[in-house]
Amino acid sequence: MDEVLLRTLTPTVIGILVRRGADFAAAEDAVQDALVEAVGGWPDDPPRDPKGWLVTVAWRKFLDAARADASRRHREVRVDAEPAPGPAEAVDDTLQLYFLCAHPSLTPASAVALTLRALGGLTTRQIAQAYLVPEATMAQRISRAKRTISGVRLDQAGDVATVLRVLYLVFNEGYSGDVDLAGEAIRLARELAARTDHEEVAGLLALMLLHHARRTARTGPDGRLVPLAEQDRSRWNTRLIAEGVDVLQRALARDRLGEFQAQAAIAALHADARTVEETDWVQIVEWYDELVRLTDSPVARLNRAVAVGEADGPRAGLAALARLDPALPRYAAVEAYLRERDGALAPAARLYAEAARSASSLAERDHLTRQAARLNALLRG
Repeated sequence: MDEVLLRTLTPTVIGILVRRGADFAAAEDAVQDALVEAVGGWPDDPPRDPKGWLVTVAWRKFLDAARADASRRHREVRVDAEPAPGPAEAVDDTLQLYFLCAHPSLTPASAVALTLRALGGLTTRQIAQAYLVPEATMAQRISRAKRTISGVRLDQAGDVATVLRVLYLVFNEGYSGDVDLAGEAIRLARELAARTDHEEVAGLLALMLLHHARRTARTGPDGRLVPLAEQDRSRWNTRLIAEGVDVLQRALARDRLGEFQAQAAIAALHADARTVEETDWVQIVEWYDELVRLTDSPVARLNRAVAVGEADGPRAGLAALARLDPALPRYAAVEAYLRERDGALAPAARLYAEAARSASSLAERDHLTRQAARLNALLRG
């Protein structure tokens, strides 16, 4: 098979699909799927018209993906903006498909990426952003996962931990990204909680409910991002908070702590504070210590630095931050916030502007840009 030919034809085929009505990201994914099929089939049966073959197969892949996406969105329409409490009533095969995509022949990272692409409806770019890797790297990971399972029977379900990670990433994209999947992720988490007696399933469900309870307060009437400290807490959904806390307490009572339970405990402490001044930052730091112990996650360490800055003062937060890699996403934003609290307005303004340039969403970029402009105005006047 002529790999140079494939690379040469790829942009042409993508362009043809776009002209037929596919958006660029969907066309790119469809062509990638066609290339995977070409790699598997062309050596034994090369087509007489490689370009025509790729166009035909990629267009079919695009239509299949579009139909699957329409079916998924139809399911989401049935989910209320504020999901009903209690066990899931409607059961479909979606959760089973999540388990099947988490096939034992795949590494956990590959299984998560493949499931997000195939079932979560996320683009390769969105998945790459969630994993903090280049889009090309994620595209290769998804392609390898597809090749790995192309010749195996999907009759062995993956483990609960992999499915939980997929659901969490789907929820996060729905909660803060361009695609509204939060309600669907909560529905599936409820269904999983009803099917299995697993404390981390309960921990993830509690975490989702507690975050979802604050959703309407996260943006202002003009669509601008509202930070947690500035949110109107009267807009928080107390019913979802109460349910999340109840689910979390029952999970913690089993004394088998996991990362989702630790994250839910942090979210519960924020939800329990009637005002930002009443937030129990000392306990939040302690829960971040548990989360770091469980995961050694650099993102958890970054968030811990913010909590330390609130509990022990901005200079303590900056000291905790200094032990982390400055290349971490949102590092500059955290440093800007702590510098501002320490009274260093000029460095904080510069860091806010730097953070805005690397923000992962327009809403976040707008917020950070406004923070920089606010401090520059104070410095000028």
